[in-house]
Amino acid sequence: MSEQDRTVLVTGALAGIGRATATAFAHAGANVVVSGRRPEAGEVLSAELRGHGGEVEFVAADVRHESEVQHLVDATVERFGQLDVVVNTAGADGDMVPFSGVTPESYAAVFDTNVLGTLLGIKHALRVMEPQRSGAIVNVSSIYGQKGFPLNAPYVASKHAIIGLTRVAALEAAAHGVRVNAVAPGPVQTAMLDRVTGGDEQAKAAFLSTVPVGRAGDPQEIADAIVFIASPKASFLTGQAIFLDGGITAA
Repeated sequence: MSEQDRTVLVTGALAGIGRATATAFAHAGANVVVSGRRPEAGEVLSAELRGHGGEVEFVAADVRHESEVQHLVDATVERFGQLDVVVNTAGADGDMVPFSGVTPESYAAVFDTNVLGTLLGIKHALRVMEPQRSGAIVNVSSIYGQKGFPLNAPYVASKHAIIGLTRVAALEAAAHGVRVNAVAPGPVQTAMLDRVTGGDEQAKAAFLSTVPVGRAGDPQEIADAIVFIASPKASFLTGQAIFLDGGITAA
């Protein structure tokens, strides 16, 4: 199946890696549904991405609520008749606080989006993909799905959890012809990197000096990997977390 014949759903598509991913699939000619919580921004993005071979639609959804995720998947299938790829990029990074400052509320603010949102995205993707006996799901974890990082326990735990969800879903879905993988980026030049480094260019430079290749990743680099992982060229790949980190986890 060529990219032009596929329907792709991207959550968290309005910024960062999600936006780059939606753009990459649209430029490849796929039909793309972009989703997020800001309708005005979503309509602007979908208008920008139209005209590359496939159709692009925006469907608003908050991945923390199952009814909205169910509607998102149903609306995609109703519009395009199928669902071939789901990319779960919606995420929250949370507040940078020591362990003693973590509260149930700050935990929930991260886990409801990162873990519950990913779980619901997988669940409702499989609801469609398993009966059609084909499909690919790509979840977005982080290098902190393998490593620790001080001052953000809920975020680190959530990214570990995403890799766990990915492996379980891959094992359950394999017999139905559906593949489930995760990408685990290192520092990428997005608004999140600026938040983590406090908007301080010296702090950012010091952080990036720990990356063996000596720089942050570009969202396009992560998007290109996602497009490949979701493609038939990666048909033997499932249950894996691919670390796109400039070499950080090699140490």
